[in-house]
Amino acid sequence: MGFESRSPRNGRAGWLATREGRGPSLFDFVTEAPRVILEASMLAASWQALRFSAPKADAHPVMVLPGFMGGDGSTLFLRRFLDGLGYITLPWLQGQNIGRLELLEGAMRRFYRAHQSYGSKISLIGQSLGGVFARKIAQQFPDATRCVITLGSPFAAMSEEVAHPIVSQLFETMSGSTVEELRNRQEALQAAEPLPMPTTAIFSKRDGVVDWRACIEAASSLSESVEVRGSHSGMAMAPDVLHIVADRLAQNPGSWQPFDRRQGCRSWYYPPISSHHQQAEPGA
Repeated sequence: MGFESRSPRNGRAGWLATREGRGPSLFDFVTEAPRVILEASMLAASWQALRFSAPKADAHPVMVLPGFMGGDGSTLFLRRFLDGLGYITLPWLQGQNIGRLELLEGAMRRFYRAHQSYGSKISLIGQSLGGVFARKIAQQFPDATRCVITLGSPFAAMSEEVAHPIVSQLFETMSGSTVEELRNRQEALQAAEPLPMPTTAIFSKRDGVVDWRACIEAASSLSESVEVRGSHSGMAMAPDVLHIVADRLAQNPGSWQPFDRRQGCRSWYYPPISSHHQQAEPGA
């Protein structure tokens, strides 16, 4: 099966083309690991509360793609959480994500076969580079995709400086491509193009791996960016991220509304909307 490029109905938002990547701060980079440990500890303490507060699931399939250098083990907590809510989670089953194009093609084949098998639309969740892959899969199979959720995914990267230099060097070693080549490939894949289904881009201004500005997109009637305060590598296990994911998956695509930060106690721990991703709150 071939995977030709398929352009969405809308062109690239103009503001994306003018952004410059600056990379994460040194402080955020060196504190990534301690923050991931903290987020894992917080998940253990809040697991039951998260499940209790999550909206009722409709048991539709959800495919989860790991980030660069990650495998299915890196998304295990997220998938187990969604399994417990009643969703059918699908790991990507391709080992370590080292960023090569053949892995994207394999993910596309797995997605297509899953759609054929279940006979229903599939939601896509991608962490970091996995989110870039998820957006391309959604572009290729829009009629089979229910929604797309990206976790710290630099799909809108406009500079090779989007990642920390150490991460960039590791990527070049493992993938056999330079970061500049990856950026050019993303442009060719049109990963930043608006998607024709509900899309949520979760990002953190304290991201220690990639520039958070490359992880957001313009708000529209079907797209939003939601800010959290955690690390990059811990997004698939951070309680505040899992809460957003459960809320977004439960949305009816036909009556989709953006994430409501004013509901309950959310305003205490989710940052307010900034000018970088301004949009109307539900009911505003």
